[in-house]
Amino acid sequence: MEDQACPRCKTTKYRNPSLKLMVNLCGHTLCESCVDLLFLKGSGSCPECNAALRRTNFRVQLFEDPMVEKEVDIRKRVLRDFNKKEEDFPTLREYNNYLEEIENIIYNLANNIDVIETNKKIEQYKRENKELILKNKSKLSKKEVELEELIELEKQKEKAKVLELAQLDKEIEKNKIREKEALIQELMFSEGNAKSIVKTFASVIQGSKEEKQVAPPVQKVTQFSSGIKFGNQGGNSFLPVPKVEEGPLYSYTEIRQDIEGPAPPDMRELQTRGYLKNVRSENSAERAGGFRANIACLRALQEAMVGLYHNPLDRQNESMMI
Repeated sequence: MEDQACPRCKTTKYRNPSLKLMVNLCGHTLCESCVDLLFLKGSGSCPECNAALRRTNFRVQLFEDPMVEKEVDIRKRVLRDFNKKEEDFPTLREYNNYLEEIENIIYNLANNIDVIETNKKIEQYKRENKELILKNKSKLSKKEVELEELIELEKQKEKAKVLELAQLDKEIEKNKIREKEALIQELMFSEGNAKSIVKTFASVIQGSKEEKQVAPPVQKVTQFSSGIKFGNQGGNSFLPVPKVEEGPLYSYTEIRQDIEGPAPPDMRELQTRGYLKNVRSENSAERAGGFRANIACLRALQEAMVGLYHNPLDRQNESMMI
C-alpha cells in the first residue's frame, strides 16, 4: 500500500501517510486533493482516459488494485437491473445462461470491450423486463428492511447482554467486598485462631466439598450482615502445648497481698450479707464488655479495707530500728 501513488501529483503513501486515493466509474485513481482541484465545478474529465466524470461519483479506494474497484462498482450497477431469481426461469439451464450473460456484460464493461453494444443490450433488457425488475426490487427492499430489523434486534440483544454482564461483574465485586469485610470482622472479634478462621473462610467461598469434610465440626456459628457464616472455632481456640526445649511450663502463683485492716468479704459473702443491694446491676452492653457488678463491688471493698489500720508512723519507727 505504501507504493500506491496518485498518477497526477505522484504523491505516495510513504511520503504522505494520510494520502487518500479515490476512484470513479472509469477505474482510474486520483488523490483527494487532485479530485478537489480538477472537479471543483462538480464535473470534469479523467486525466488518464478523458472519460466524463462527476465529483459525486468519486469514492475512497478500498482495494489495492483499482480494476477491482471498477469491477465491483460495475457489478453493483448491473445487478440492480439484472435481478431475476431462479424461480423466474422454467429450467435451471436457462437460469445458468442468464447468469453467464451477466458475467459477460460485467467483463465487457470492466475491460472496455464493446462498451456501446453492451450498454445497448442493458437498455433493451431494462425495457423488456421493466415490471419484473420493479417487482424484484420491491422484494429486495422488503428483505433489506427485514434484515435491518434483525440486525437491530441482534444489536439490542447484544447490548442487553453486555449490560447484564456488567451488572453481574458489579455484583461479584460487591460480594467480594462483603466477604472481605466479614472476614475482617471475624478476625477482629472472634477468639478463634486466625489461621483456622481464614481456612474456614476459604472453604466457604470455594464451596469445596472435600474441604468441608476435612474441616472440624463447627460448634458455634456467627452470622454477619453480609449473610456469610463463620464458626468461632471455640474448640480449636487453644494454643499448642509448648515443647520442653522452648522453656518450662507456666505455673500460676497466687498474688500475696499485705492487708492492714479487717479481712474483706469474699464473693459468697457479698450476696449473703446484702452488699449488692445498693449496687446497680450491669446492663447487657456492660456484661458483653466483661463488666460484673459483684466484681466491682468486691474490688471497692478490698481497696477500702486493705489499708484501714495503716499507720505511717509505725512504718517509720520500723525503718529506724532496722
